[in-house]
Parts: sequence; C-alpha cells; structure tokens
Amino acid sequence: MAPQPEHIKRDSAAKGAVRDESYRDAISTVDKQGKRVWVYPKKPSGKFTRWRQWFGYSLLTLLFVGPFIRISGEPLLMINLVERRFVFFGQVFWPQDFLIFVLGILTFIIFVALFTVAFGRLFCGWACPQTVFMEMVFRRIEYAIEGDWKQQQALNKGPMTNTKIGKKTLKHAIFFTISFLIGNLFLMYIIGSDSVIRIVREPMSHHWGGLLAMGVFSGVFYGNFAFFREQACTTVCPYGRLQGVLLDRKSIVIAYDRVRGEVRSLFRKGEDRAAVDKGDCIDCHACVHVCPTGIDIRNGTQLECVNCTACIDACDHMMTSVGLPTGLIRYASEEEITDKRPFRFNARMKAYSVVLLVLVGALTTLILMRTDTETTILRTPGMLYQTREDGRISNLYAIKTVNKTPYDLPLRLELMNVEGEVELIGRTLDLKGGELGRGEAFIILDKDQLNGMKTKVVVGIYSGDELLEEVSTSFVGPINTTKK
Repeated sequence: MAPQPEHIKRDSAAKGAVRDESYRDAISTVDKQGKRVWVYPKKPSGKFTRWRQWFGYSLLTLLFVGPFIRISGEPLLMINLVERRFVFFGQVFWPQDFLIFVLGILTFIIFVALFTVAFGRLFCGWACPQTVFMEMVFRRIEYAIEGDWKQQQALNKGPMTNTKIGKKTLKHAIFFTISFLIGNLFLMYIIGSDSVIRIVREPMSHHWGGLLAMGVFSGVFYGNFAFFREQACTTVCPYGRLQGVLLDRKSIVIAYDRVRGEVRSLFRKGEDRAAVDKGDCIDCHACVHVCPTGIDIRNGTQLECVNCTACIDACDHMMTSVGLPTGLIRYASEEEITDKRPFRFNARMKAYSVVLLVLVGALTTLILMRTDTETTILRTPGMLYQTREDGRISNLYAIKTVNKTPYDLPLRLELMNVEGEVELIGRTLDLKGGELGRGEAFIILDKDQLNGMKTKVVVGIYSGDELLEEVSTSFVGPINTTKK
C-alpha cells in the first residue's frame, strides 16, 4: 500500500487528536482566584478592520442623527416609556397595539436565531452598540493617548509620574464627556430631541431631577466603557451563551483551520513544513494579542468570541509575511474545515425561515389593517331598554376610544346597518393625539328596525367625512310582533 501524503496524515491527526478543552471551564478575563485579568489588545489593522470601521462609523452617524430625522413630523425612532408612546419609522404606536408589539418581538427573536444559526455572532462584531462604541470610539482614543498595547502595559505598571497623571486625566475626561453625550443621545430616543434641547436651554434649576438622572446614566456608560468593557459581553450579555444551542457544525463563524494549521511550530526560513509534519500555524500568538476578549481562537468557538475579525487580519498579515497562504483563520463552518463541505442552507435554517416569513406576514397584515382609532362600545350592564315618548327604543352604551395618531381628531358616531340615532351624553368625542376618551351615548331605534330581542348594530367612527373604523354591538328591545 502506498504511503499516505503528509497533508492527509495531518488531517487525520487533527480529526482524531484529543484536545485539552479545560479552557472552557473558565472565562479568559478572570483568573483562578476570581480576579479580573485586564486585557490589553494590540491595535488591529487589515482589510476587515477597515471594513468594520467604515460600517461602524456609518452606524454611529445614523445613531447620532437619528433623533433629528422626521417622517411626517414624527421622529425616526422614539421609545417613550413615560408617556407610553412608541414611534418606529414615523409610525406612532400605543399600548393598545400590544399584539403588534408582541409579534414584532417574536419576529425579532426568530430573526436573531436564524441569523445566529447561519452566521454566528456576526451582529456582535459588526453592529452591536457595545462593540461599536468600545472598538471604534473609546479604544481608538486610548490608543491615541496611551499608545499601543505594550505602551499601555508599561504605563499602567510604571510609577505615578506627571506624564502618567496627565495621560490618565485626559483619557478619562474625554471618556466621561463622550459618555455624557451618549446619555443625552439615548435620552433623545426616549423623550425626543426637541424635549432634550428645550431642557438644555432652560435654567438648570428647573431640571435638577433630570440632571441627576443624566449624571447617573453618564456614570453607567462611563463605567462600562472605561472599566467594565469586555465583561459586558462575557458575563452580562446572554447572547454568547445562546451559541451553545443555536450554533451547529454548519454555522459560519470565525474559525481556525486546525486541519491545515496543526501541528503548530515556529517559522524557520527555507523550511519545508509539510516534509517535517508541521502545519501552517507558526505559533506567533498574533491572533491572541489582538483579541479584545483575551481568547485564543485556535481553541475553537468560545462564548467570549464576538466575531470582531481582528484575529483574521492579524493571522493574514503573518501568513503573508512568511509566504504562506492566507485564510488560516477565516469565516468558515466546522463542517467546511473538517469535511471540506461548502455552506448550505440546512433544514433547521429552512424551518426558522418559514416561521420568520409567517411572522413577518402576520406583522405586516396587522400594521396595514391598523386603524387610527380603537373603539369599544358596550351596552351598560344591568340596564334594560327604554321606551321613549315617541315610541322609539333606546339603549345606553359606554364608549371608550383611543386616538392612535399624533393629531387631534374630532369624532362622531353614525349607525351603519340600521336607521336610527346616536345621542352622545355630555361632551363630544374630540380627542387629542394619543388621548384615551370615555363617554356615554344612547342608540335610538324605531321598533321596525328591531330583529328579535337582540339586534346587531354596526356603528361607524367618523372624523369629518372619513370613516375610521366600524364597531359592532348588540341592541336589546322588545320582540317586534309586527315584523315578519
């Protein structure tokens, strides 16, 4: 039998080797005594880093201009929990739209699950606000003031000199200023940019409570980006732990090609690595040095990995430097690396897609069928019908209606399927934007309009000449013996 080629031997060894996976029992940023291990990631560079920077700065631009964008007079996005008023792409939603909200949340969850099953934590590395702010803003400032990772280590370990005090003071002053701006930015997404600008212009003494709250929010953001950092991803955010149930061998993740890379060995110029049974990994630890969560991607997919691509750029740079092919660390699935199978849309992805399409269809239908008002008309319990002097029959009803628009709506009620009269008691139903109105009214019908003891009545809700919605209720009266 002919001897096996060296690359096949390495493939078999990589597949069958028993690897030490004790690293999965602990988080890379916490030591055995439970103390924090501070991470000093090397400043990354490369094509993926440039792409992430362009994408991240585009997201930051959209985030900062978002509160000032108006669609039909409404903000692009506002989540006003105080007034229970929610605006998405200029469309105003109220608590009465709870079903739409629930379907929206379910759709988002299914989308995240499908996206993760197919492409891993791509969102974390490219679009998550925690990663974008940390890597594109705060980390860049830190590099500019304190230098790269080696300089930062030396500065923190060195004595408290004037230079160190100056750099630390400048860095943290900038950090807190940016955190204060971020706090105000997120406040704009809660109460609106106009309200925040008005608060800023008014005397500080009028808003001590708000200023105190803003100080707390700014302190939280500052503490997160200045000190907590990657711990938000590794210990707080549950997304990393969800990978264990969402990812499979077909999911695209940032992966180290261990079949090609093992056995690891330092690079020697002019050496034929295949001839001495060495893999392409030159064990330079460049991928470890740039990792913002302090892991070794060569150990495989880990909950700390946020798919930031820094290790890909670092590895590609080293491979190019020593004349080896790039892509030792790349976007790939476990199945592609081990079995050389390309990415395929598997059955689980198809099932998620079907559920997602159904939810999107239902959500779209509810939004398109959504009316400007939501009205209930219920006959007052415990009250019988009344016979009026002119012989007509009346029932008393309780009316509750919500104006879902941001505009004032003068409403009137009109019977749609029978001839009769709607007589409001007290004030008219003139509702302000988002207002919940209550009232009472008599519905008055001639006896010849009755159909048994209970008659279905359809009431149209009008604003001017525009029919906003139709509401059904029942009308109780005497049996009409003359009607055939």
